[in-house]
Amino acid sequence: MKSPTDGIRIFIVEDDLLFAKTIRYILTLNPDHEVYVCKNGKECLDLLHLNPHIVSLDYSLPDMTGDDVLKRIKAHNPDIGVIILSGQQDVATAVGLLQKGADDYLTKDEANKERLFNIVEKLKKRIFLQKEVETLKEELSERYQSNENMKGNSPAMQQVFKLLEKAAKSNITVSITGETGTGKEVLAKSIHYSSSRKKAKLVAINVSAIPKDLLESELFGHEKGAFTGAATRKLGKFELANNGTLFLDEIGEMDIHLQSKLLRAIQEREVTRIGGTESIKFDARIVVATHRNLSDLVEKGKFREDLYYRLLGLPIHLPPLRHRGNDVLVLAKFFLNMTTKENKLKAMKLGQTAKDKLLSYSFPGNIRELKAIIELATIMCNGKTIQREDLQFNSPKKVSNFFLEKMTLREYNIKIVRHYLEKHDESIPVVAKILGIGKTTIYRMLKEDEELTRNQP
Repeated sequence: MKSPTDGIRIFIVEDDLLFAKTIRYILTLNPDHEVYVCKNGKECLDLLHLNPHIVSLDYSLPDMTGDDVLKRIKAHNPDIGVIILSGQQDVATAVGLLQKGADDYLTKDEANKERLFNIVEKLKKRIFLQKEVETLKEELSERYQSNENMKGNSPAMQQVFKLLEKAAKSNITVSITGETGTGKEVLAKSIHYSSSRKKAKLVAINVSAIPKDLLESELFGHEKGAFTGAATRKLGKFELANNGTLFLDEIGEMDIHLQSKLLRAIQEREVTRIGGTESIKFDARIVVATHRNLSDLVEKGKFREDLYYRLLGLPIHLPPLRHRGNDVLVLAKFFLNMTTKENKLKAMKLGQTAKDKLLSYSFPGNIRELKAIIELATIMCNGKTIQREDLQFNSPKKVSNFFLEKMTLREYNIKIVRHYLEKHDESIPVVAKILGIGKTTIYRMLKEDEELTRNQP
């Protein structure tokens, strides 16, 4: 059974330093054990923020009783395994401590030194099992959320769904593009949980969120002692994603010097931990995402051309929310239902004035902004129907380039019409109503524009 962590952290709380050193030697025979020695109860409690997995606790400490330390450990985290060691056999005390949460009770003798190692191994199995259960619960929740959030009836999203289906049936690398907040991570999760790899892990890493000096270790892992602060072996994301999917978000932000190592790892399907010599094979599906234009970065020398073509695979572009027409209302209703359930509120609906306001807004923050707006609206609303005044748009103001372009009045008019047609699924009746003009006027404007475009040299 594999460890869910990079190592098992064990505290030895013991005032007899010679005995503590002996126990530490036995436990460190397993290189995955990270062992700390605490000479009294206070020192142990002060280090609980390190979140030990197992504590070997001397019952008779100079500053605190074993009862007090056990109580404080279990209050911090009831899942920490605690083994009580005592200088004398006392059945009544042992039973009392076991009832209070201790996992085992040993007397200090030569035979029990070896037995302590075996008890630690038994506790590790329980810890690993708990972690696996937690991971499964989290993955099931993510699977539900990712599939539920992929909503939309617009032509642009129907094309996304077609490509998602193709991606799910293969192991091809997928490159997702789209503005910030369009749901790139949600799409990556949907691809994973719809694929044959869904029973394995989806491991995600946001390249832009990790300092470049630490990113290599996060991706490829490191050996104990590889650099200052490397107290234990660390498995990289490639290893953790074995048999599953590795999602590299904001890949366009990766430092150019690390890109060559990423390219080699993907081409050879193997990695070497920092400070290590062993090549470790992996089998993971690669999904990348970016809000930037990678081909432009290639031209500017900020992204390797060979890596660009290696990652391109099946490209899927997520359209901005402003180009998805009535999908805004579909998503708004979904977020409204989700928010009311999470906050145990009565069911709410969107009023017509709220719908009109949502449809007239450009959503520079895309789906992420819509979700925040709806969540706030459920709090601001005094009744069961969300109205226009309950919706608050607080996007940072940006200078529009619309009036900076040199265009004739006819060109401005046609640009406005085309903008609303794109926003409302090319529905001329809807756009005519919004702009307050006749449908025949729109038909005429479009026909004239096409003729002028066709006759341009």
